Amino acid sequence: MLITDTLLAQRQTEGRPIGLAVVGAGFMAAGLINQVVNSTPGMQLVAVVNRTAAKAHAAVTTAGAEPASAESAADVDRHAAAGRVAITDDTAVALGAGAVDVVVDATGAVEFGAHLALAAIEAGKHLVLLNAEVDATLGPVLVRRADAAGVGYTGADGDQPGVEMNLHRFVTGIGLTPLVAGNIKGLQDPYRTPTTQQAFAEKWGQDPHMVTSFADGTKVSVEQALVANATGMSVHRRGMLGRDHRGHVDELTGMYDVEELRALGGAVDYVVGSQPGPGVFVLATHDDPKQRHYLELYKLGKGPLYSFYTPYHLCHFEVPTTVARLALLGDAAIRPLAPHVDVVTVAKTDLAAGSLLDAPGGYTYYGEAERADTTHRDGLLPVGLAEGGRLRRDVAKDEVIGYADVELPAGRLSDALRREQDEIFFGSPAAGAPQA
Repeated sequence: MLITDTLLAQRQTEGRPIGLAVVGAGFMAAGLINQVVNSTPGMQLVAVVNRTAAKAHAAVTTAGAEPASAESAADVDRHAAAGRVAITDDTAVALGAGAVDVVVDATGAVEFGAHLALAAIEAGKHLVLLNAEVDATLGPVLVRRADAAGVGYTGADGDQPGVEMNLHRFVTGIGLTPLVAGNIKGLQDPYRTPTTQQAFAEKWGQDPHMVTSFADGTKVSVEQALVANATGMSVHRRGMLGRDHRGHVDELTGMYDVEELRALGGAVDYVVGSQPGPGVFVLATHDDPKQRHYLELYKLGKGPLYSFYTPYHLCHFEVPTTVARLALLGDAAIRPLAPHVDVVTVAKTDLAAGSLLDAPGGYTYYGEAERADTTHRDGLLPVGLAEGGRLRRDVAKDEVIGYADVELPAGRLSDALRREQDEIFFGSPAAGAPQA
């Protein structure tokens, strides 16, 4: 989206920068804050919302900007006019400010993210999600709410789903039909825990639970569910194929059954160990024999599958592009069409009745991608709703957990929105799901 640099430069020249509020001050949010402050003319970091104000102050100060506490929306606007960054622990303070045009959710929390999304939509603020978990769990209903309110809603460039979707759009735009959208991983072990990942997390200044969700397969399942929901693709089986392949991604073109892929309407997948990592890939076909001749000439092989890939994903570096696309062009990097793929909850170890399910990337479960219609029909527990559930029965290691197996916390907005989503797209709540 090179056009965004021209549009941002114009906004900078005119003195009308896009006003951005970032919710969260963790590892990814801190990188985004630095990127906006130092490398994105035409965009102004107006506010940072975080439950621990000191962490938000530190992120802004480290980026070289001036933080200032805010207790009201008027404070936010006053600080913005003076070139300061407002710090608050209250989302309503930031959402009420006229200087805020776009909100980035960089929290990763589903229940909080549900409340934030509805509040942003009600306030008329465009919403960019670095919170893949809430998007995978509730995206189809949230985007309907946003559309009804005339508010922009998108996932982010830079994270794998956004990079895959950009590549999917490119491939479609040159006349091919994408049949596989894939993610390249370096490690996959569903039994990793925050204890096993502690040293890695400390080395890079990341949260051990988040790092564990990368290692145990939960995150890649969430990411590929987002791509499926944005493209209409499905999965071959629960958990995807997930091959170990240490060669180049181009070699994957001979490893799929094209007719099976067509029957699925395309499939999301991942591969472990392939090069060039840690990127993404799309495998596509072309129906025109004249164009297939050119594709072979241009060194993409004889088909029927052709390989396209992006050899990196730059996470927070690319998020300002998402903000600009949404605010200036009304263009979403990635947004759900409907629930095609879910992520279900699978026991990481033998769990006794009465056990409390912890946060994703924890000790009690991992997530696996599954067809959304199967998830609904069989009453399987979405991984985004698992935290805080108490088991009603013993569950064996690697057993999928259903709604009927847990008592979920009462009164959660995320459960109510999920029920609304199921009723919209499937005509009824999922089997065993909490009732209103």
